[in-house]
Amino acid sequence: MAKTTKPKSTVKTDKTPVDLLTLKQASAEYARLQVEIAAHDKRYYQDDRPSVSDAEYDELRKRYNAIEAKFPHLRTLESLSMKVGAAPARGFRKVRHAVPMLSLDNAFAEEDVVEFVGRIRRFLKLTEDEPIAFSAEPKIDGLSMSLRYENGDLVTAATRGDGQEGEDVTANIRTLKQVPQYLKGKHIPPVLEVRGEVYMTKADFLKLNERQKAADDTIFANPRNSAAGSLRQKDPTVTASRPLGFFAYAWGEISEMPADTQSGMIAWFEKCGFTTNPLTRLCHSVEELIAFHRKIGEERSHLDYDIDGVVYKVDRLDWQERLGFVSRTPRWAIAHKFPAEKATTVLKDIEIQVGRTGALTPVGKLEPVGVGGVIVQNVSLHNEDYIKGTDNNGESLREGRDIRIGDTLVIQRAGDVIPQVVDVVLDKRPKSAKPYKFPTECPVCGSEAVREHDAATGRPDSVRRCTGGFICRAQAVEHLKLFASRRAFDIDGLGEKQIELFHEKGWVKEPADIFTLERKHKKELLEEEGYGDTSVRNLFDAINSRREIGLDRFSYALGIRHIGDTTALSLARGYSAWKAFHDAALKVAKGDAEAIAEMDALDQIGDTVIEATADYFKEKRNLAAIERLAKEVNVLDAEKPKRDTAVAGKTVVFTGALEKFTRDEAKATAERLGAKVSGSVSKKTDYVVAGPGAGSKLAEAQKHGVQVLSEDEWLALIGG
Repeated sequence: MAKTTKPKSTVKTDKTPVDLLTLKQASAEYARLQVEIAAHDKRYYQDDRPSVSDAEYDELRKRYNAIEAKFPHLRTLESLSMKVGAAPARGFRKVRHAVPMLSLDNAFAEEDVVEFVGRIRRFLKLTEDEPIAFSAEPKIDGLSMSLRYENGDLVTAATRGDGQEGEDVTANIRTLKQVPQYLKGKHIPPVLEVRGEVYMTKADFLKLNERQKAADDTIFANPRNSAAGSLRQKDPTVTASRPLGFFAYAWGEISEMPADTQSGMIAWFEKCGFTTNPLTRLCHSVEELIAFHRKIGEERSHLDYDIDGVVYKVDRLDWQERLGFVSRTPRWAIAHKFPAEKATTVLKDIEIQVGRTGALTPVGKLEPVGVGGVIVQNVSLHNEDYIKGTDNNGESLREGRDIRIGDTLVIQRAGDVIPQVVDVVLDKRPKSAKPYKFPTECPVCGSEAVREHDAATGRPDSVRRCTGGFICRAQAVEHLKLFASRRAFDIDGLGEKQIELFHEKGWVKEPADIFTLERKHKKELLEEEGYGDTSVRNLFDAINSRREIGLDRFSYALGIRHIGDTTALSLARGYSAWKAFHDAALKVAKGDAEAIAEMDALDQIGDTVIEATADYFKEKRNLAAIERLAKEVNVLDAEKPKRDTAVAGKTVVFTGALEKFTRDEAKATAERLGAKVSGSVSKKTDYVVAGPGAGSKLAEAQKHGVQVLSEDEWLALIGG
């Protein structure tokens, strides 16, 4: 602002230092300053009649900017910094969820719902006539979100991510009208994480795409994609310009429970200022659940937001606590999905893709067709037997079909997500269509592609695999893609295109090379088209931020066949530290009977995983690659149980006919208290809990000197 004759000062500033302002004080002060500064700007630039000196004006702007720096979520489309081209954030920082955001099991048939309720009765040992109340609500097809409030103020908003760690989108979520900045009412818990779904209505989705088309910008496939894309904008003003809604339906960490039922919590959310789904109902039987599902299915097309099913949750929270979780899903809830939509299209070609394990997977290339609001162009054809419709002995396969290029196919999206072939319309088959001949050579490296045989049955494996191993570019590249993927090292900016480029250049041949890329190839990378100083710096920052990694993610990232993220988590819990798992795996590879038995005793680990682990650690090239990688990263020990209990870190075996609780409930309780539950007894077992009829495991406990507890003694140990 240019120098002027100093008028009489009219500045009225709050003297409270910005660092001491509460969120409410900051909001009021920020709004007041915005109005005052805008008025000064108008008087200066439009009226040519400034009412404050430059120094006083600068003080106002300085305080305004300081408040915005400490409370960035206050920035809106009308913020002064937005009007002068403030740079958007470069990316999203990671937020670790205090309580994991887990997924739900799916039910696709009414029989699945009957079995779900039956499992709950068996687990809780309830009689058939004992009532169970369920909270039933439409399953919104949106983006899961966790909102953290401290003393009633919104402090963090994070996406689901991988369930353990999400992205911080706080500045963007604050632009949503249905997300309260402060909670209403009294007796708000000091810490509260409210979870729900961010969505866009169908009407707003159509309007947004019209604007996008007019601006020659990205056209979204469906409301869910548009909601996700809108929320993950680096510039909050873009999010603010998009009409997004939020339904609250769950919670994470909470310091004080305000209700003892699911339905009670939903009612309490409304009192706090949240929008909850008005279609949510309380049901008291399987029949009521199924009737509600049918009713919502009939109303589905008339709703102004997308849903893909109905979620059932046990209403009593104490029962939810007892039921606990299986891996990444709760026992007390299930998603009853709607039948998939179908469409008809033509198979133009079959393309063979090679995965990181060498598997040759046929992918059908389709005439583009809309299915359930999404344009589908590709569909997995699984393997050569599936395409032939018969196995090697000529026997018809229930899952397979005689599929030929040029055929007309009926396609559906399983669970409204994954495209799959439902049927082949034979009366539309062209006369020129011939049976598809599956390749016996790898299309990438030319190595022989073979079908392994099951040693037990003598039957060939359904998958044909490339024998090229590490000389096959496809396997190496796919392994690197998995390594950098979301559930593994989760390296921002290192996607498929980047990995393919770096591998082609010879810069990244194995995982360790990712962490030496900066010191070995930075200069060359800067010379590549599309890689400027900022993008290269961001990439290296993302890589360096992942030099510390959890044991479960690290184990999964190694790409051991049959070890997915859930199995990797079981191994991490079982061995706790990378060195312990590494040393045990080497012993397993050498056939050490004790090490094999110890691994076999871990929850969810069996012969298939043990054999795959042995095969991986027998390969010298794998061991050398692991050693090089271990020099570049620090593998963190598995997280210790948060609760300090008498059995935390102990290994427990349950045997015999338990009478006080079911086997599943006993296992769930032990794991919740930080114990490891094993299926067999060894000298490393701490406790064997024996009910009536305990046999060989009881004898093994006595042999190894393991402490044996009755059910009552176990309950006394864990506090009832």
